[in-house]
Amino acid sequence: MKKLIDTHCHLYDKAFDEDRLLASKRAQENGLINILMPNVDLRSLPRMLELHQSDPNYFRPMLGLHPCSVADSYKEELSLLKSNLEDTAFIAIGEIGIDKYWSLDYIEQQIDAFELQIDWAIQHDLPIVIHCRDAYPEILDILEQKKHRQLRGVLHCFTGSQADAERLLDMGFYLGLGGVLTFKNGGLAEWIQSVPLDRILLETDAPYLAPTPYRGKRNEPSYLIEVAQKLSDIHESSLETMAEKTTENAVKLFNL
Repeated sequence: MKKLIDTHCHLYDKAFDEDRLLASKRAQENGLINILMPNVDLRSLPRMLELHQSDPNYFRPMLGLHPCSVADSYKEELSLLKSNLEDTAFIAIGEIGIDKYWSLDYIEQQIDAFELQIDWAIQHDLPIVIHCRDAYPEILDILEQKKHRQLRGVLHCFTGSQADAERLLDMGFYLGLGGVLTFKNGGLAEWIQSVPLDRILLETDAPYLAPTPYRGKRNEPSYLIEVAQKLSDIHESSLETMAEKTTENAVKLFNL
């Protein structure tokens, strides 16, 4: 039986308040053996930890401040988030990064928050999970400047260019592939075959970015099978092989 890991899923989001348990059941029925949950900010933390505590081995939490949550009080929020780092078995620092799509008002603060949280990851020997939107040059430059033997992670929902991918791979990072891979205009299918399979992770980013044929609807972790199938089609390989390879990668990166 195929075994998949959703490496980026917001199952604690309010979008699942009506059917969270059913969504989790559907995921398990589709072969998911773990759901990895990135944090967004202080408000999301209790909801995420509550879900984690309901099944600690299945729902695995991360800790981080999303760039779109960075505001005037970001340093205080980072301090409060960091105070939780020793209390729970967080598997990564995330999701963190830079987002220039929605607003440019707090870009300098986003950069500062990103760099500070990279330092947390190095200090605690944890991988980072990166959110990047319209900011690949900045993200890549910071990662190269912060180069460290313990700095590792994944660029979640990768939508960059092949050149961006090569820079990330050169630094030892993974590419997180989700619903965009299945989009006709996604742009990834044309060249993603050149990326070694041992550097790819699968994700949904649920409830966002549902894959084809569910595009435009609420995403959920059970739909990860569509992303895995698309990757297997691109590589002209079996779904079981794609599941095995990407699951091995997730286990290795997140020390599951």
